[in-house]
Amino acid sequence: MSNPLVTLQQLGQSPWHDNIRRDLITSGKLAQMINDGDITGLTSNPTIFEQAIANSDAYDDDLRILAAAGKSVEASFDALAIADIKSAARLFMPVFERTNGNDGYVSIEVAPTLAHDTQGTIEEARRLWRTVDRPNLMVKIPATLAGLPAIEVAIAEGININVTLIFSLDRYEAVVAAYLSGLQRRTQAGGNIRSIASVASFFISRVDSAVDRLLDEKIAAAVDDTAALRALKGRAGIANAKLAYETFRRIFGGAIFAKLAEQGARRQRPLWASTSSKNPNYADTYYVEALIGPDTVNTMPPATIVAYRDHGKPEVRIDRQVDVAREVIAGIGAAGIDFGAVLVRLETEGVASFAKSYESLLAVVARRTASRSNPRGAGPCAELTKSGT
Repeated sequence: MSNPLVTLQQLGQSPWHDNIRRDLITSGKLAQMINDGDITGLTSNPTIFEQAIANSDAYDDDLRILAAAGKSVEASFDALAIADIKSAARLFMPVFERTNGNDGYVSIEVAPTLAHDTQGTIEEARRLWRTVDRPNLMVKIPATLAGLPAIEVAIAEGININVTLIFSLDRYEAVVAAYLSGLQRRTQAGGNIRSIASVASFFISRVDSAVDRLLDEKIAAAVDDTAALRALKGRAGIANAKLAYETFRRIFGGAIFAKLAEQGARRQRPLWASTSSKNPNYADTYYVEALIGPDTVNTMPPATIVAYRDHGKPEVRIDRQVDVAREVIAGIGAAGIDFGAVLVRLETEGVASFAKSYESLLAVVARRTASRSNPRGAGPCAELTKSGT
């Protein structure tokens, strides 16, 4: 029986793993997933690291070493995260080399507290790029208004960027513009753009969760037939992504990018994030099946990867029924829901949620550090500690 995750790749979509844990690396499980062809990249965020450190003793030895070296809580987490990202990047290097740099990327996020700080984001992106020092690294920068100029500067400096927390089409176009401007600045300065890679991460199921909640309120208050309202449930996120993909094809099939492509520029691929089914009424592969298409990435949590490998039905669908997608968005507006306002709120909530996870993460690191003592030996962070990182 063929592996549906491998078939996704044959159709032009890269399945990435939205998770990282120390034991996933040390047990050989991540290497096995890569070797089996299940995944071709990996993404991380503060929530993922919080869960990894809170629910495992795999980091305890390093925490003891870092504490003994006098590292702050922030510096200790930084060392743990960078050690894991470096290890994961090494495992994905064969994919990176086999695909000539088109795939095999590992993402690490700038601190969420910098989401509205352009210069702080630029400096942090530079530091992470320099410290991890792997060609298959992507630094994640949120698509906030402050993040846009940081994205442009980072691309101009040759840093691979994963633009995260994109919800609206308007903001997506601004993200693409920042990417293209960064490439243009680099070429004007005589720099090489062949090695620069970027993805634009569109969040999907969070959109449905927000819109479905508002539709349920409309349904509960309705006195007339609610069939039209019910028919819109679970469709906003996919419709939004289909329109984003249409925008991607238009821009990267246009004259501006054509000139950059002549100099070796790569397309900034759309990445579908938040693709687990948060509503139990939706199939566990619902968002994966709907968004398959060439030049895309889908980053999936572990359970979704397992489900798709088991019963996925790969077929290009992202470019189907785009007119219907427009009708869905129009129908949401006709129902009295301000879709644009929903997307703005989701960005605000997303930034706040990641910042809260980062605070919780630091609290977890502090708690686990305080409860451990007497180091038993050097772990993956030993080299970082010696270098003063």
